[in-house]
Amino acid sequence: MAERPDDNGEDTLLKRAAQYTKAPKVSHKVLTKQEREEILKEHRLKQAQAERLESTSTSGPIGRAWRKLQSSPDKVSLAMALVALGVVYGDIGTSPLYTMQTFLYGRGGMANTTDGSVIGMLSLVFWSMTLVTTVEYVLICMRADNHGEGGILALYSRLRRYGKWLAVPAMIGGAAFLADSVLTPAMSISSAVEGLTTLPGLERLFEENTGLTEMIALVILVCVFAVQSRGTESIGRVFGSIVLVWFLFIGVVGLVNMSNDWSVLRALNPVHGVAFLFSGQNVAGIALMGTVFLSITGAEALYSDMGHVGRGNIYLTWPFVNLSLVLCYFGQGAWIMDHAGDAAYMKSVPNPFFAMMTPGVRGVAVVLSVVAGIIASQALISGAFTIVSEATGLNWMPHMQVRYPSRTRGQLYIPMINAVLCVSTVSVLLIFHDSEHIAAAYGLALTVTMIMTSVLVTVYLWHLRSRFAAVLFAIVFPSIMVMFFVASMAKFLHGGWFTMMLMLAILGVMYTWDQGTMLERAQRRHMSPKECLPVLQRLHEDATVPYYSDNIVYLTSDQEMCRFDTDIFFSIFANHPKRARAWWAVSVETADEPFTREYSVETFGTDYVFRVRMRLGFKVSQSIPAYLHQIMHDLLRSGELPKQTTHYPKVDADPEIGPIRYVLIHKELMPESKVSSGGAMALRVKYAIRHVAGSPIKWFGLAPYDPVTEVQPLFLSTVRPPRLKRIM
Repeated sequence: MAERPDDNGEDTLLKRAAQYTKAPKVSHKVLTKQEREEILKEHRLKQAQAERLESTSTSGPIGRAWRKLQSSPDKVSLAMALVALGVVYGDIGTSPLYTMQTFLYGRGGMANTTDGSVIGMLSLVFWSMTLVTTVEYVLICMRADNHGEGGILALYSRLRRYGKWLAVPAMIGGAAFLADSVLTPAMSISSAVEGLTTLPGLERLFEENTGLTEMIALVILVCVFAVQSRGTESIGRVFGSIVLVWFLFIGVVGLVNMSNDWSVLRALNPVHGVAFLFSGQNVAGIALMGTVFLSITGAEALYSDMGHVGRGNIYLTWPFVNLSLVLCYFGQGAWIMDHAGDAAYMKSVPNPFFAMMTPGVRGVAVVLSVVAGIIASQALISGAFTIVSEATGLNWMPHMQVRYPSRTRGQLYIPMINAVLCVSTVSVLLIFHDSEHIAAAYGLALTVTMIMTSVLVTVYLWHLRSRFAAVLFAIVFPSIMVMFFVASMAKFLHGGWFTMMLMLAILGVMYTWDQGTMLERAQRRHMSPKECLPVLQRLHEDATVPYYSDNIVYLTSDQEMCRFDTDIFFSIFANHPKRARAWWAVSVETADEPFTREYSVETFGTDYVFRVRMRLGFKVSQSIPAYLHQIMHDLLRSGELPKQTTHYPKVDADPEIGPIRYVLIHKELMPESKVSSGGAMALRVKYAIRHVAGSPIKWFGLAPYDPVTEVQPLFLSTVRPPRLKRIM
């Protein structure tokens, strides 16, 4: 005889099911122990800062000015200034490794280099850094922020209400920045590793193994991408002190070499730069500006990473960084002028950065340059994460899993993008092999980004600042950037084609995703409660239709709470009706705070239709099944959800809640849809990208619960085909 249930009507195994499944449950606590400790630590830090500010309030004008600064968006701290050194300046900080060497390659070596050409080159570098990096980006662009976030897409988010056409420069600039993010790690690390070949004890080893530097660079690149999941804050703290040493080192070395020939200070006069650019000594012509551009390639990364470290900390650190770079460039120029006639440098092109040092100091320089190259890679990688996150928010890219390793919203990690960047960067190194050939492709796409940023900043100044300032800015800075672009186009056939193809591919993803999203939104419809509730009630009470599940949960991106999405309505009734004790439409919103856990519910006056919107902090795990169980229990206790029981064990081991079935709806284009060939292609590409990028099933932790993915036609206008003719 079968075992009878106990007096309570519950099977013994059912009551003990939880110890077998160990399914996740929501705690009664609103914060974990680690979250409480983190919040307490931050509270104590803010309290200490407030006490320090209070103590300076009576210290005269300086104290009052400091208090005002620390209460503004430009507040500074030594800790975050150190992080800024490690996160922001890596790219521009490694430019001295290859800029002057590229100049010598363009001149055909030391034999063809004159004092006038060196002074002219240094003058162009100095004034490009001053005008573009300091004036345009640090003093102007960084004031054009979006709630503290920088970068071209953050700026577009603030300006898009002023015209739909602004999406064009924003999309082009974002795609170009991502394309350049692929080349920067390969360029920075390979140029640093090649410094090993200048060490006396290792020269023969690298001569016998010509591919050794490439292999070392590949290993370092893979390691750089492997540590990205730790977050830019923890990485920045480690790198910050090293970068501080790096800039001190290159500044001192440059100053020592400058002391041998103070005539390089003539380069501070811009006349020398302009005269050399248009003189007969400049054999490269306007293409020389493509080499000069290498000295400012980190400016856009500086702007994009502003949200990671704060604008004030960049203001605090940039003067020191700028001085160190100028001293290093001028030191290299002094060395070139002093050794232009040396027979030892007639057959090969030296790297002035390493050559200007004694062998003993050169070993330290190689080690520091490799680390600096790693940091340069970090600056562009973190900037790429930011750009992709912003593009996702604009619906220009698929929603991918985002992790926030630190408490700061801007410091993020996207596993999919990290993997794509890693594969692409390694491919660049395998295709071009060394920094000399990578330099041919490097910087071209970034000039496009800078032009588009200049366009958006002009619009920002016109609408939000001064129209006179906007006109003046538009005359000066876009003109400079167009000149850099024309000069960089000389690299097109020598490697620039690769960067442009990469940029066009990324731009294609953005454009097709945007167009596909617009078509999908055009077909989205909502039903009022009075339109859909009567038929839902009829199905709910129709005992002739078996239950599909006690609870059917639809995951939706629709944030509408007061109406019903027709996609969900037709899913319930399409083919065989999906009868349930309760239907749930659940959406998830990511909050700007790290540990927010909130939800709201709309019942439409029923006890069988529930519209749920969860609001989760950006550091909170999106454990939708566990949170949904909590919401169901809350509604059971409030009486809004009728009592549910189950008589058989189930995976979630919760006998008070009936079985749950999760449903996700994907759309497909019908052959008869009235849509242009471009629109149809955009939708097909979007769905293909979504398939590769990953499913929301993984984002929301639904994979273990056997969710259902349904395909519905995209409800666009359709063409009515002619009637068939009956012949028998």
